Amino acid sequence: VQLVESGGGLVQAGGSLRLSCAVSGSTFSINVMGWYRQAPGKQRELVAAIISGGGSTKYADSVRGRFTISRDNAKNTMYLQMNSLKPEDTAVYYCGARTVVNTYWGQGTQVTVSS
Repeated sequence: VQLVESGGGLVQAGGSLRLSCAVSGSTFSINVMGWYRQAPGKQRELVAAIISGGGSTKYADSVRGRFTISRDNAKNTMYLQMNSLKPEDTAVYYCGARTVVNTYWGQGTQVTVSS
């Protein structure tokens, strides 16, 4: 499984960004996909996740109501729509995909929110 993120950048507080994660390889083996982020000096944390098949979603409390995770199976792409961005959302955002035997990561994309 290969993952490539795009869509990060610099935005003012209150603005919006949409991240994309292009997925290739053994996509049929993926059980869960998610967006994670890591700010300087902090551990990587789960932002949002989406379950393959049923499509149920899960969000961190800090982003619920502002961020929306989705996937387009025809395009093998997962998205994270981020609205009402705050300076504390600044981090490197990673796409992750979990199978029964492994977890795969993209290279990350920087999101910077200025106050």
